[in-house]
Amino acid sequence: GGTALGGAGASESGGAACTGGGGSHGSGAAEQQQQQQNKTGGLLPQQEPLRPPKTAPPGAGSAEHLRQTTVPSGSQDKVSVPDSGPEMAKPQVAVAPVVVSKLSVKAPEFYPSGYSQHFNQNFADSSFEDGYDGYMTLAEYVQDFLNHLTEQPGCFETEIEQFAETLNGWVTTDEALQELVELIYQQATSVPNFSYMGARLCNYLSHHLTISPQSGNFRQLLLQRSFENRDEAAKGDEATRKQFHAFVLFLAELYLNLEIKGTKGQVTRAEILQEGLRELLNALFSNPVDNNLICAVKLLKV
Repeated sequence: GGTALGGAGASESGGAACTGGGGSHGSGAAEQQQQQQNKTGGLLPQQEPLRPPKTAPPGAGSAEHLRQTTVPSGSQDKVSVPDSGPEMAKPQVAVAPVVVSKLSVKAPEFYPSGYSQHFNQNFADSSFEDGYDGYMTLAEYVQDFLNHLTEQPGCFETEIEQFAETLNGWVTTDEALQELVELIYQQATSVPNFSYMGARLCNYLSHHLTISPQSGNFRQLLLQRSFENRDEAAKGDEATRKQFHAFVLFLAELYLNLEIKGTKGQVTRAEILQEGLRELLNALFSNPVDNNLICAVKLLKV
């Protein structure tokens, strides 16, 4: 019995020895695998370079990407670069021919509808530094300046001061002031897209014109100027309604831009214009055709 037990122990010992041998064999295989990985450059296989995006020109991204691709340290593999041939030729950029327009900047297409191009060209090409030299009447001088503002609204800031100084030397009577108000009113209600510029002009002149006759100053005369028979105008023909709509939008811009300074220096708006705009809105609704409703919407938006 002892001999048999001893034999069993020896057997177990032999099994342990066998197991140890297996462990040694496994350790050797692991070392060989690690050496193989070091030779190939890492655990993951080498990936191919990414293709250039579809939005790039043909061949524009491939060469650049290959230049930026680096070989990992310790790697003995070589990155295969395609042979430079017809496929790898530099892309040719097609240059579009320059199209030169023969349309003049003073072509009729660039002028607002209803605008008269037959004004003093010398006046339009130059600034108003010379005042009213060369003009026979106030109406001619003011009308040319209004047309100039219609064509080049960006010159308002640079030329309005000289224009006001010239008017102070010319508008010295009640009749001249009345004529000035009427000219601006007609321009603002007959020329499309001039209502905003006309309102800015009126606000500036109301603060810088020195004449103040008993009949009323510039702002008072302007506010007294109204559209006669507005109810009939809202129900009139298309031409009458078009002029009436221009008048309504001009008063709306005037209400926003005309600043009235109070006794304590605060800036207020003309309340009479607010009442007038409400009456004009009711006149538009009295004949609810399409163009009257469109004008009412524009008025409410302003």
